[in-house]
Formats: sequence, C-alpha cells, structure tokens
Amino acid sequence: MGLTLIEAAKLETGDVVRSAVIEMYAGSSDILMNLPFTDIQGNALKYNRETSLPGIGFRGVNESYTSSTGVLNPLTEALVIAGGELDVDTFIVQTMGMNQRAVQEQMKVRGLGLAWTKKFIKGDSSADPREFDGLQKRIIGNQLIAAGSTANGTALSLAKLDEAIDQTLNPTCLVMNKAMRRRLTQAARDTSIGGFISYDKNVFGQTIMKYNDLPILTVDLDNDGLSILPFTEAATSGTATATSLYVLSMGDGALSGIQNGGMRVTDLGVLQASPLYRTRVEWFNGICIMHGRAATRLYSIADAAVTK
Repeated sequence: MGLTLIEAAKLETGDVVRSAVIEMYAGSSDILMNLPFTDIQGNALKYNRETSLPGIGFRGVNESYTSSTGVLNPLTEALVIAGGELDVDTFIVQTMGMNQRAVQEQMKVRGLGLAWTKKFIKGDSSADPREFDGLQKRIIGNQLIAAGSTANGTALSLAKLDEAIDQTLNPTCLVMNKAMRRRLTQAARDTSIGGFISYDKNVFGQTIMKYNDLPILTVDLDNDGLSILPFTEAATSGTATATSLYVLSMGDGALSGIQNGGMRVTDLGVLQASPLYRTRVEWFNGICIMHGRAATRLYSIADAAVTK
C-alpha cells in the first residue's frame, strides 16, 4: 500500500531533518501532498495493465461455455534520479545565524517540489532521458477528451467535465490551474449554471475546493516562475491558446508514485573545496499508471467563463 509523502514524514521519527525536508517537499505541491508512493525493489517496476476483460455469456442446459480470457499488457516503469544540493555560504551562517541555513534549504526544497510537479504534468523522456514521461504524454485514446472544436479553444462546460469524470475509473481528484478553479467558483455563484462546489480542509489546514466531491488540486508556477498549465497549449485548431485539466484516480492499482527507499537527506557539513554548508537531497522515483482509465485529460480549454 502506497503512502503519501506527508504520511511518510510522520514515520521518520528517528531523523528530524529528513522528516522536515520530506514534509516541506510535499507542502510545495498539491500533487506531492496527495499522490501515494509505493516502495519497490530494484530500479524499475514490472506490472500488467488490464486492457480487456474475459468474455461472459449464457448457456443452456447440457451446453458448455465458450472459453475466453482477459488481456493484460506487460509494462515496465523505470525510476529516475531527482534531487539537488542545498548550499549555504559560511558567511551567511556566521553573520546571520544558523537559522539562515534552514531558510535557504526551504527555498531549495520548494524549488525541487515545483520542478517535480512540472514533470508530473509535462515530463518528456524523449526530450530529456533523465526524466519520466508526464501525464500529457502518457494519456491517449479514449482518455483524451477535447473540450470542443472551437478555434483557439472552447469554454469549459460542466457537461464535458462530467464526461471526463465518468471516463475515469474511481476518480479521486481534479488537477487544473488556478484560473480554471476561479472559473468554476464563478460558475457556482451563477444560478443559471451552478455546479456541485463544496469546501474542505487539507492536512495543512488549508481550505480546498471540491467539484462533485472531488478535491481540486491546483498547479501554479514551476521553479523558474513559469506556469505549469498555461493557456499556451495547442487547441484542436492547432493554435497555442488553450489549457487542460486532468481527472485522476490516485491509489494502488491506479495512478501512483514509485520509489526505492524514500527520500534521502544527507548533511555533508562544510565542504573542503568551498566555504559552504551542503545538504544533499536525492530521491529515486517515478510515476506509474496501472490501469488504462486511471487518468483522463480534458484539453483545448479556453480562458473563458464556464458553461453548462
């Protein structure tokens, strides 16, 4: 059974620094806060993805059933190496106190979390073999739904959103940018449109919005200050004027993270070659979609008011 990073941090009772870094890392991203990670042996996970169920029929008295089997596609998901080194000059520590090291490390960990979140959506191993493929590259076929055929993108309709939810097996959350979340909030205030909007608290006590009881996870900016889900994706017309949202089923046997040994945090102290305090954070991880309907992408969405 996979654990979220927040749950994993609670188990790190013997290493306060490691526990704090894991919790900061998770807190930098709604995705990392909610995605469960399963520990595996070795550097890759081999698994079977169900593509079709065995046939079922009826028979008469003294007749036999027609034999049939389901179809499973064997797949392999390799781990990638993510992390970074957190350096703080000894001058800063000496003149401003040791707490400045923690401040700089928090900034670095937040940057790592935002960079990972971007790869979760936009990762492309063909462009950089060091990273894993993100959801945008993985989702194809019936799990890829266009919001409409309007040039430059189509306004999100609640009907299309409900269709994407229905296309996802046991959905657990929605993922979108903050602009689309605001559009849903506006629609909920419009009595002519409505929408099943409710509110709850996450593990950090922050208010989260739900649509049809599904938590809305937002992705904002990456570590370079660029939007992770901008309105510059290709619309059905081919123009780069649209965005996407995702309906995900996070959990065992669906969409989950994989890792070997969890996050490693090593305090290297003051370096001999440079007057720097160094902390190394390293994580052997990846993502895995074990069921073909565990993730759906609704694309070609314009920055416009939500419709029915």
